[in-house]
Amino acid sequence: MGVAIAVRLKLGRPVLFRQLRPGKDCTPFTLLKFRSMHGVNHVKGLVSDAQRLTPFGRALRAASLDELPTLWNVLCGDMSMVGPRPLLMEYVERYTPEQARRHEVRPGITGLAQVSGRNRLPWQERLILDARYVSERSLLLDAWIIFKTVGVVIRREGSSEPGHVTSSIFNGNTTT
Repeated sequence: MGVAIAVRLKLGRPVLFRQLRPGKDCTPFTLLKFRSMHGVNHVKGLVSDAQRLTPFGRALRAASLDELPTLWNVLCGDMSMVGPRPLLMEYVERYTPEQARRHEVRPGITGLAQVSGRNRLPWQERLILDARYVSERSLLLDAWIIFKTVGVVIRREGSSEPGHVTSSIFNGNTTT
């Protein structure tokens, strides 16, 4: 509740960011997160992520507090606690067959790529880790990932890609 009030005071309405994302078997679902950016505003020159992300939003993302509403997605069955992060719908057609394996399971709030470097990793490595998770998933692996996630969040590691305020666009990769 406190985060929602802070978002409302710092960024206004809407408090929640909603975006269609591909889930298991590429079935679209609406991902929920706390908003961390101002909306696009051409008049004010707020177009890119760098222009729209506020210091408050940056702190929210670094602490992963923007992810709290995704617990609703887990309760609704669209997501799991652990699995490949749900990326953008437009990326689905860019995956190689091996990369597309990430959609054989429900997406997760955290995953193998998140505890291995998050957005600091190049896209190719993130997607290799996602496919590896699909192949090796187990209760023990999930427990290890959740344990590791706590440290990553506390240390605020990897929430942005070097040179980007969030992450670069995935343009496709045919090497995996």
